[in-house]
Amino acid sequence: MASSLLALFDDITTLLDDVATLSKVAARKTSGVMGDDLALNAEQVSGLKADRELPVVWAVAKGSFVNKLILVPAALLISAFYPKAILPLLMVGGLFLCYEGFEKVAHKVLHEPEPEHAMRRAGRVAALANPGIDLVALEKDRNKGAIRTDFILSAEIIVISLGTMSTASMRSQIVALSFVAIAVTVIVYGLVAGIVKLDDFGLRLHKTPDSDSGAEFKQKFGAWILRAAPFFMKTLSIVGTAAMFMVGGSIIVHGIAPLEHVIGDVSAAAGAQMPLLGSLVKLLLETLTGVIAGGIVVGIVTLGKRMFGKSENVAAH
Repeated sequence: MASSLLALFDDITTLLDDVATLSKVAARKTSGVMGDDLALNAEQVSGLKADRELPVVWAVAKGSFVNKLILVPAALLISAFYPKAILPLLMVGGLFLCYEGFEKVAHKVLHEPEPEHAMRRAGRVAALANPGIDLVALEKDRNKGAIRTDFILSAEIIVISLGTMSTASMRSQIVALSFVAIAVTVIVYGLVAGIVKLDDFGLRLHKTPDSDSGAEFKQKFGAWILRAAPFFMKTLSIVGTAAMFMVGGSIIVHGIAPLEHVIGDVSAAAGAQMPLLGSLVKLLLETLTGVIAGGIVVGIVTLGKRMFGKSENVAAH
């Protein structure tokens, strides 16, 4: 009896150790998607009335849990019955990450963001101020759009995570993938809730009555938060985009053996005397691969859209 109990504890300890290792690797590999998910969801919620921000975040978070409830079993079934599909799916996810990142950068470079942002903000303000607008319906539409976007990003996270676990036992995959899915949702939407209320927190501090203890410090700190919040959001978006190229490029490199060997040899030569330099060169080359891959995919998609649009126009005439 005692030996069976000890064997059970040993089995549980081994499983938890495997899950911790797998989850750590998956978290590192999915950091780019998580950064993008965080920035995108914070942007989706911005512009709502202050008392509706947290309810909307909670509604989208519940939708995200449902998305992962669908995606995790589907991914595990693929792993169990057709594991050869994991690498192609992983490559597709990596290419999509690079495509999204390159499209973001191209949009920022080729378009004037300020007028577009101002128009979008003005539209939101007008909708909130117009008594004839059904705010409940408007909020539901926004929630549906955010949940659809989350489904795509969640699929990327699950596929990338599964790719890091392909050699593990099915039991470890089930526990680790489920843990990653829950943890990612809690972390992302917990941070989104904190970010969207950051300006409210700053405003509350800024309005601290002079009679309160430490009022001057609170007022100054609140004013600093209000000034820093927009820059924080912009920085978050930039870091998320850069991470998309890093993670997407890394996936593509690992999926193409000759390219992986070349980059490995170059980084090893660079790091012969200084290991840190080798790691930096590898990261830069993988990121560059992501940028190039994203540019190629954006070019193909753009060309396809133009050709498809021309054929539609000809058919219409």
